[in-house]
Parts: sequence; C-alpha cells; structure tokens
Amino acid sequence: MAQAAERGHRRRSRSPVPGLRTRLTLSYVLLFAIVMASIGFTFHQALVVISHQQAERLLDADWSALKGFLRSRDGELVWAYDPEHPEEAFTVERLRRVFLLTAADGEIVEMSNGYASIGREPAETVRAVLQSGRTVTVKRRDARGEIYMVRMGPYGGAGKTYFAAIGMSAGDTERIPSRMLAVYAVSMPVMLVAIGVLGWYAAGRALSPLQRVVAAARTVSGGNLSLRIEPLGTGDELDELIETFNGMMERLEANFEQMKRFSMDASHELRTPLTAIRGQLEVAQLTAKSTEDFRRAIATALEDVERLGRIVQSLLQLAQAEAGQIRLNFEPEMLAEVAARQMARFQPLADGKRLSLELEAGDGCMALVDRLQMERLLDNLLANAVKYTQEGGRVTVRVRREDGEAVIEVADNGPGIAPQHLPHIFDKFYRVREGERTAGRGVGLGLAFVEWIARAHGGRVSVESEPGKGSTFRVRLPAYRESSEEARSG
Repeated sequence: MAQAAERGHRRRSRSPVPGLRTRLTLSYVLLFAIVMASIGFTFHQALVVISHQQAERLLDADWSALKGFLRSRDGELVWAYDPEHPEEAFTVERLRRVFLLTAADGEIVEMSNGYASIGREPAETVRAVLQSGRTVTVKRRDARGEIYMVRMGPYGGAGKTYFAAIGMSAGDTERIPSRMLAVYAVSMPVMLVAIGVLGWYAAGRALSPLQRVVAAARTVSGGNLSLRIEPLGTGDELDELIETFNGMMERLEANFEQMKRFSMDASHELRTPLTAIRGQLEVAQLTAKSTEDFRRAIATALEDVERLGRIVQSLLQLAQAEAGQIRLNFEPEMLAEVAARQMARFQPLADGKRLSLELEAGDGCMALVDRLQMERLLDNLLANAVKYTQEGGRVTVRVRREDGEAVIEVADNGPGIAPQHLPHIFDKFYRVREGERTAGRGVGLGLAFVEWIARAHGGRVSVESEPGKGSTFRVRLPAYRESSEEARSG
C-alpha cells in the first residue's frame, strides 16, 4: 500500500506534459520561425549585395563621366562643359561635390568641401594607387559618421599623371537593408502569433480522428467489443490508424468470443466426467452389495478419470503450443515414410474393423518438419478416419508434391460431415453431435492440434466432406527443395 501511494504521489508530482495539440502547434510556430529567420537573413544579405553593386555601378558611371568633363587645356586640367546646359551643369556639380585631384606627389590641385569633410588622402595612399595603375573603391566616414564610397585611381591629362577621387554618400546603401531587417523583425512576431492560431486550429482538425479513437478505446470493455470507427476516406495515416484500430477490435472480439466459448466448452467437458464419476460412486455406495459391484463401479469411474486426465493433458499441451512454449526441431523428412510408420500403428485397429488402409505416394516428397509433431498430426487424422469409418470401409493417405507444396491427404468413405459443421470443425471442443459421427467419445481437441501443427510449419489445413460420401482432410506444407539446400550447404 505504501509503495502504491508513493508511486501515485510521484505521478502527481510530475510536471504536466503538454498535450499533442500544443506540441504540434509549437512545432508549427518553431518551424515557421526558423523558415522566416532564414528567409529574412537571405533577403538581407541579398539586399546588401545588390545595394553595393548598384553603388559600384553609379561610381563607374561617374568615373567615366569624369573623363568626359575634366580635360587638359593649356597644360592644365580644367572642367569643360557648358554652364548654360542644365544637364551638363548638374552632372559636373554632382561630380565636384565629393572630389579630390592631386599631383603625383600628393599636392592638392582641387578638393571639394565634401571631400574635405572625409579627409584628404595621405601621400602614401596616393603613391600606392598611382603605382598600381588601377582604380580602387574604398569606404570613408565623415565627422558625423556618414559613410561614403570613394572611387580613386590614376588620371592622365596635360602630359602628367594625376590622382583623382570621386565619392558619393552610401548612407542609404547601408540603411536600406538595416531598415528592411528592422521592419521584418517587428512583423515577424505578429506573423508567428497568426501562425500559432492557425496551427492550433489545424492541429485540432488533424487530431479530431485521434480523439474519436481515444473515446472509442475508453468505451471498450469485455462486453462491448463491437464498436467500430467510420473511416474518413482520405487514405492517409489517420485512415490507416482507424483501419488498424477496427482490425484490432475485430480480432479482440473474435478472441474474446473464442475464449468465452472455450471456457464454456472446457467447463462442460470437465464437468461431464466429474459428474459421471460422482454419480457412479454414489450409486455404488447406495446400491452395491458385493465386492464385484464395487469393482465395476470403480472401473467405470477410472475410465472417466482417464478421460478427464486426457482432457487436462490435451488442454495443457494446446495452451503450451499456442503460447509458443513448444520448441520445434525442423529437419528434412520424407513425408511418405512418416505416413507409412504412423499407418502401421493403426493397422491392427483397421484390421479389427475390416478397413482397407492404403498409402498412395508418388516420387519422393520432402518437407522441413518436426517429426514428433508431424506424427501427432497424422495420428489425429488417422484416428478420426479409422474411428468414424464404418466396417468394410476404406481410409487412404496420399502424399504428393503440388504447385511447390507438399500435400498430405487423409481420405475416408465414412458418413461424412454436414456442411453446417465444416466452418467449426477445427475449433476447440467442437464435435459433431449428430448421429452420423457419434461412434466413440473424443476430447474435441485433436483437429485443433492439427491446425496448430500445420500453421507452426508454415502451412494450412482444410477439409472437404459430403454426407454419405466421406471426408478428405488436406494439409499443405512448404516443400523442401533439396537441390537448393545442398547448394547452400556446399
């Protein structure tokens, strides 16, 4: 009691686990957040690259325009343009807004106020650019922290080589991606909340069939196994789950019904000999007058005790077989030889009833079998055939290979079995209780053993019968391919 209370306390003390709907919703939100963050980062990087490329193209255009307006005249570089032409005047004004021109030794020839705000280029930079002979693009900041992109390089004119640099403000180039990222970061929580709401609704819709399965499972009991859930018709995993659940319920219902029938039959079969034993002994106690009377009563009671023992032993063996506690030792056997040995055991009984006991076996037919269980299978089939075939009848055992299977048939020309009994002939304790097959008293488990042995060997058993014409029990087993087995072992 203390341990149970402690376990219950531990269960109550555990933190509650979020439900599946909550976990699915959180998964949706987390996945969408990762996707949105990835998209935002990708767009930001792409916008940065595109902005810089656009700025580079503008600088290239300005550098090309510089060569058209800054020309040599009378040994000096001058701006050649028509001040009255609005477009030319605007272009030159824009070029000179952030502009630096120096001699090869770094002496300033012209420097705009805009360029002065970012600082003149040191002589070392001028010499390095002139020596490289190529234009380069660099970033500069003015006193307010504004970013400028500057294109600098050698410039030829008036028979000399100069150092020229033009710049443009890159503030927008830097700010646009950052603003886009800020707007994206602000809108992302709103979108995640919307996704959470939609995900919660979608998860609820998706899990509603599971709730039906859970509700159905809660109502299941030993007396209510006929419950089935209507499939959705979508053909997805949920339909597969519902189909699996319905199949499980069908198997449970069949198993419970079989257990109920088995319990009733077993109790009846065990009660019958016990009642007979008690009745015989009570009658002997009241009416027996001599030792011989007591001996006859005891002998009759012992017969019922022996029958009771056979029932109990058969029940135990069948329970062990169905529980997988019987270990089978499979070896290749010639089925015709196994059948001949078992037929020899029944020959005296057949001779006593003047029965013809025949074996029809074609070429060697082998199968991987457990010899003890296969002998038990043949014993049960032969015992029934010999028991229920009238005097002067015929029992035939046929062994052959057919369609890659080993086939064993036990046929008789006895009274046969009525069609209504055939579907139940392999059920435990099921016996035909009509007059056509009442010779002798069986336990009712022999054919159940036959079916289990056939299934344990990967085969199956069937019966064909017609009243007045006899019965044929047919066992099909996987045939043993001797050549392929020898090839593998070799």
